[in-house]
Order: sequence, then C-alpha cells, then structure tokens
Amino acid sequence: MNDSNLRITGAIFLMLFVAMTSSCHSQTNTQNTKTERQSQPKDSQIDEYVVEIFEDSKGNLWFGTINKGAARYDGKALTYFTTEDGMSGNTVTSFAEDKEGNIWFGTHSGLSKYDGKAFTRFTTAEGLVNNTVSELLIDKKGILWVGTWGGVSRLEGTTFSTFTLPIPDVTLLQYQLTMKDWITEIIEDKQGNIWFSQGGRTGDGGLSRFDGKTFTRFDKTKGLSKNDIYAINEDNNGNIWIGANGLGAYCYDGKDLMTFGYGIQDILEDKKGNLWLGLSGGLFRLKGNSITNVSQNGPWN
Repeated sequence: MNDSNLRITGAIFLMLFVAMTSSCHSQTNTQNTKTERQSQPKDSQIDEYVVEIFEDSKGNLWFGTINKGAARYDGKALTYFTTEDGMSGNTVTSFAEDKEGNIWFGTHSGLSKYDGKAFTRFTTAEGLVNNTVSELLIDKKGILWVGTWGGVSRLEGTTFSTFTLPIPDVTLLQYQLTMKDWITEIIEDKQGNIWFSQGGRTGDGGLSRFDGKTFTRFDKTKGLSKNDIYAINEDNNGNIWIGANGLGAYCYDGKDLMTFGYGIQDILEDKKGNLWLGLSGGLFRLKGNSITNVSQNGPWN
C-alpha cells in the first residue's frame, strides 16, 4: 500500500474511531469527512513513521519517530532531540512523565530520562531486561513499567526488576528465540488493571491483563493470537481498544469484543480536544470534520 492510500485509510479509520468511542456498538456516517492531503515532500514530514504521540503536563506535544529521534512541539516551534543531545537512540517508541516532571523516552537502544536540561541513559548495565524498549507506563503508584523485546522491567525507586509474563507453551523457530517475550504496548485502565500486548513472534496469544494477582489471556480470539498487536487504548467510557496488525481495531467493553476495520500506529486527544494520528506517511490531525497532514512546517493550528 502506498503513502496516499495509507493516508486515506488512516483518515477513514480516525473518523470511525471518533464516532465509536462513546460505545463499542455505535454506528457512524463518514460521508462528510474531508481529507486535506497536502502535497508535502517526504523530507518535510515529522518523519516517515510517527509511531508514538504524547502530551506532557505542560501541554507540549511529543512525537516518537523511527529515524529522527523525538520531536517536541511547544506551541511555537518544533524541536528534535537525538543522540547528539544525549538520548540513548534515535528510534523513539514511547514516552512517559513522572511526578517530578521528568520525561522518559523508550528507544531501541535503551531508556532515557530528560529533566529539561540533560539526559540520563539506562541500559541492561543498569538492570533493564533488554535494550530494545517498545513501551513505557508510569502507573498510579509511580512505578515505571518498561516493555522491551526481551520482556518487562519495573523501576521502583532506583532499582530495576524483571517482571515475568506467562509464555505460551509453543515451539518457536530459532530466529524467534531472541524475541520470545516481545512487548509492544502497556497501559493501566481505570480499574487499575495492567494490559500488555505482545508481538506475534511470541506464538499463541498477544494480549494479557494483570489485575495485581492473576493474568487473563485473550488467546482464543482470532486476530489476538499469532499476530502483532501494536496499540491498546482506553476511551472515556472504559472501553479497551486494541489495534491488531492486518485486521484493524478491536473494542472490549468488559464482556464482548467487537471488530472494526483499519489500523493506525498511535492516536492522542490533546487537552484542546484535537485528535492527532501517527501512521506511515507522517503526522495527521483531525479538526472538525477535516483531516490535515501536519509536516515540520505545520499547519499546527
């Protein structure tokens, strides 16, 4: 699929997402959707792949990219942070903010903490289970959860510990053994449950829920087993949305799983009510009934 088709697909799915977040079972009409597909050169995009979008407590928007590090938009200017500034790596897959206001970055070369002036780097030498970080979460207790291609680490205070997820009893190929516990997403829902998604290379089952004592696996649902799951989000009504590679989005209301078409890399609703969409081809924003491609030069407003 080329970039133009990806942009159209993303726009259609986003309008569906907005209309459906009030209920897993609601319906929508997309006839009035307007997609502004601006002619932007590839090198003017935030990056070819925007894989994570995050808003910090100050209202800054952060964009994780595959090749260009982290981009921050502070309402006035776009600034990039890379290894030249002290970050661990230039593939940035996740963000988190702690109660002190430090911004944490998950990269494919380790974990970085930014205090507003300088970066501190963490790798396996400091206790991470794996240096390829794919997801971060700071829960209500202040514990930092670090999802990696080699499992999950938790940071409590200044000490990293390894958190073991249940691994299905399946036979893996030799090349899969180095990624037998590949974590792609971690969220905490309103009830305090911790959700983990895992790549398809783990074998059967890609979605787990931990209630503090026991695990629930969703390995009997088509698309949630033997598949890569790249996104989990909870909407304002407590529905859990799961993005499954090649199949689209699932919505779990606590009892049933509903399936909807199309897939995205990441989505964020900011404090102003704007919806930001990251996908292959760049960054997009929904405003009113219009989808706009946002490049390095905007439009930001």
